[in-house]
Amino acid sequence: MASVSGSTSHKARGTPARRLLLRFGGIAIAVGVVLSGGIYASERFAQFLVRDTRFFLPGPADYGLESPNLELHGIRYASRQQVLRLFERDYGRSLYLFPLTARRKELLGVRWVHDASVARIWPNRVIVQITERKPAAFIKLPAEAMLRWGLIDDEGVILEAPPKAAFQLPVLAGVQSGESQEKRGIRVRRMQRLMKELGPLADNVSEVDASDLDDLKITEQAGRGAVTLMLGDHNFSSRLKNFLAHYPDIHRNMPQATSFDLRLDDRITGLETSRDAR
Repeated sequence: MASVSGSTSHKARGTPARRLLLRFGGIAIAVGVVLSGGIYASERFAQFLVRDTRFFLPGPADYGLESPNLELHGIRYASRQQVLRLFERDYGRSLYLFPLTARRKELLGVRWVHDASVARIWPNRVIVQITERKPAAFIKLPAEAMLRWGLIDDEGVILEAPPKAAFQLPVLAGVQSGESQEKRGIRVRRMQRLMKELGPLADNVSEVDASDLDDLKITEQAGRGAVTLMLGDHNFSSRLKNFLAHYPDIHRNMPQATSFDLRLDDRITGLETSRDAR
């Protein structure tokens, strides 16, 4: 009797464990069925989005026209045609397949484009918002046997001057197209800090030479002509004000002088005179 009782007790103890195992097994099967159904439904929905023509991005109605479903905003100086060409491969394809990240990266490679955002608007529209670069100065660029004018922004990016565009900007000398963008950007920002410190006095500055970052030079309108002033690396405003206050006397004593060293706050040194003054 003792052995029968022990067997019965063992079966009683094993029954809840088997029930728990069966319960978890049933839950796992149910979860698997639900996941499989979800994956299947997701794939079917993706196929629907890819194949249904209602989600296709329509192309232009004719050659030379633009697609009415591709909206471009913020373009003023960037090449509109270059931007449009980036999206030609997307015409006639589902918006579901539209590569947002790739197109934005390509837009950032277009001249004048500083930033860009691309949005899919269902069922079949794309909106592109462009933020263009802001030129900070004119620069002279070598072109074979001559020089041509270009523009540069505060990040050191060289920009082609757009036709018929008017910019009220100083000329920045000392920038080399072959040097790194980072180095060019430092020269531009050095010029900007100088111009900001000069305040209203900057209105008469036509050129800033940042060849030497520790010795900035400016071309300033003084009297009826222009002079070159060496301002050093600080106290730009006070040095220029001191020069302008004494310029009438300086001009009377050195009428042919065209360049002055202002790097010492307590003196002004004339550096260049014409041969007629010797």
